Amino acid sequence: MIQYKSKQFRGQKSKFLLLGSILAFSIAFSPYIFYLYEIFPNGPVWENSFFTYESKYYEDVLTAAWTYLGKITPLFLLLIWFFTCKHWWYHSILIPISMYVYQLVIAFYQDVYLRVDFMDIDGLIYLAPFFIGILVIVYLVRIQIFDRVYGIDLSELNETDVSVFSKAMSTNEQNEVDTMRNQGFNFRPEPTEDYYRKL
Repeated sequence: MIQYKSKQFRGQKSKFLLLGSILAFSIAFSPYIFYLYEIFPNGPVWENSFFTYESKYYEDVLTAAWTYLGKITPLFLLLIWFFTCKHWWYHSILIPISMYVYQLVIAFYQDVYLRVDFMDIDGLIYLAPFFIGILVIVYLVRIQIFDRVYGIDLSELNETDVSVFSKAMSTNEQNEVDTMRNQGFNFRPEPTEDYYRKL
């Protein structure tokens, strides 16, 4: 039984080591992913046995490949970070990921269809609902973590009737506040002998 568990643990350890090695190699290889643009031809048309690509916006396949790979490389690194991040705020990484995906789609769209549309001019306006949704998710996760760490029961907030127009304090609390106001805010008790000994 113990031998079976140790073999299973070693198997999980070796899978973890293999995955970590692949990720480390991928990150180390990322500059070479960017410099892949140098293999593309210099000219408006790239013909191969599978397809023909014509760069209409950039008028150069090399420039188009440089643009695409300049967006794919950080996107690739951000995706690795997103899927391997163990922090509670990892959903925030989706915001730069969506920005790079959006820029990549716009660059490809402009180059293939030779149309400079409104999409690239007001890009942040189109991404704003997505950004707000991600920030709401991150904030809700933060609240749940705060609840677990500090032991505050969030269900009490739902049951409490809190309103702008409702009376905020009970009469007893209001009397205590009035008493303190009558005494003055700068009321300080006289220092005792015990207080001086602690100094």
